[in-house]
Amino acid sequence: MPTPPRSPVRPQRPQRPSPARRPAGRSGGRPVRPVRRRRPRWAVRALTTVSVVVLASAGIGHAVLSSLDAGIARVDPFKDMKNRPEAGHGMNLLLVGTDGREKITEAERRKYRLGGAPCHCTDTVMIVHISADRDRASIVSLPRDSYAEAPAHTDEVTGQRHGPHPLKLNAAYAEGGPTLTVRTVENMTHVKIDHYLEVDFTSFMKTVDVLGGVRICTAQPLKDRYTGLDLAAGSHLLGGGQALQYVRSRHTDGSSDLGRMKRQQRFLAALVSRATSSGVLLNPMKFRDVTRAVLGSVRADRGFGTDELLDLGRAMRNFSPSSSEFTTVPIGQMAYVVKGIGSTLKWDEPKARKLFAALRDDKPLAAPHAPRAPRAHTVQVAVAPQQIRVQIENGTATAGLGQKVDGALAATGFRTTGRPTTAPDTGVRRTVVSYDPRWDRSAQSLAAALPGAELRAVPGQGPLLKVIAGADYKQVTRVRAEDPAPADPGVVTGDQVVCS
Repeated sequence: MPTPPRSPVRPQRPQRPSPARRPAGRSGGRPVRPVRRRRPRWAVRALTTVSVVVLASAGIGHAVLSSLDAGIARVDPFKDMKNRPEAGHGMNLLLVGTDGREKITEAERRKYRLGGAPCHCTDTVMIVHISADRDRASIVSLPRDSYAEAPAHTDEVTGQRHGPHPLKLNAAYAEGGPTLTVRTVENMTHVKIDHYLEVDFTSFMKTVDVLGGVRICTAQPLKDRYTGLDLAAGSHLLGGGQALQYVRSRHTDGSSDLGRMKRQQRFLAALVSRATSSGVLLNPMKFRDVTRAVLGSVRADRGFGTDELLDLGRAMRNFSPSSSEFTTVPIGQMAYVVKGIGSTLKWDEPKARKLFAALRDDKPLAAPHAPRAPRAHTVQVAVAPQQIRVQIENGTATAGLGQKVDGALAATGFRTTGRPTTAPDTGVRRTVVSYDPRWDRSAQSLAAALPGAELRAVPGQGPLLKVIAGADYKQVTRVRAEDPAPADPGVVTGDQVVCS
């Protein structure tokens, strides 16, 4: 019999090599695909980087993301690294914010107090962990003034060899760039870093602006003469420049860098909420604008490319603030003085080991909690309205306005007298909150319920606050006291800190 013709053999397509540093998480004996980290940073400034990650959640096609990949500046932070920590489960991304002020215009420098020469150092350092099941992002802030020990290394510019030595964490970048920063963080945490993402001021500001701003809430007024930040208590929609002031400020209170990191975490949660709920990621034109804004100043490792973005995008389609948790590495000593370095922050080693072990083991940092029930727009305030006594006066010729304001404030929880009166002057244009300076926090909480109201200190007035309703009165904004601290005061989830 004639031999039947053989089927043509198709040449096999060469397999695409795996990225050199793809995370090696394990689950059920099979490698877990790397999960891309979470979104926009910055806040931290770190914050802006998060945007790159968020962009992928739109499920945009491979071709579009390939062009995004081509536009990212590349660095090799893992060059010649040896004796690295063992890979855990999930993916760890080191998110670094640099000052990058050389790209800011002169007008922006003056407006947002960005004078001075760039320090070429890290202003923000965060580890972002994406769980292997893609259901959770854990963000750990590492204070820039943390006491650290840099491993032996060779200066990439001068070729000079340096032995191990102590330094502040943010100095690692100035001394050895991304490579020394990654090595120092891995030595301190024993967490293997899978990807590196770096952003600067310009990228952060443009990203916030193209998203249409980000809303934050503050129970206390925030004022910092160094950055120019000046926010009254209440809710604010911040544009890029104001957002940069918000995440950079260290002098609004006595908490310095630790307070700033909490604000960065709050901002990052709000940025995630904005990006995932506004529909901007599903609008091709907006998506294009956001990618262009982000790509101007982002640097990433060579293994962070199109496939990683697509993989992360699939995981993030249902991402929300409640899926994220934020904390700062526990501090054991606030002013740990080191000769030649100055005052540093010394970590609480036992608590830090426990925290980073949870990251390696892919465990949640926060105890489970019931998500906050949706409610009408509410502003967080320092003092609960139920603790504030208020007398209403009608400062206009509009009959019944005093009773209207009294009822609206009472419905929000304020202890009004229920007996509004007529003010001596019935030509008041702007609503006034008069108060005794000893009750200034109560006055600020009341003013938050009356947007645009003028605060007027009246020494000796006593605990009863007075509202003189003016012609500008429109409505009362709902307010509530800040949520009580969670069971673990060091860890919060995103839905606990965003504006409601």
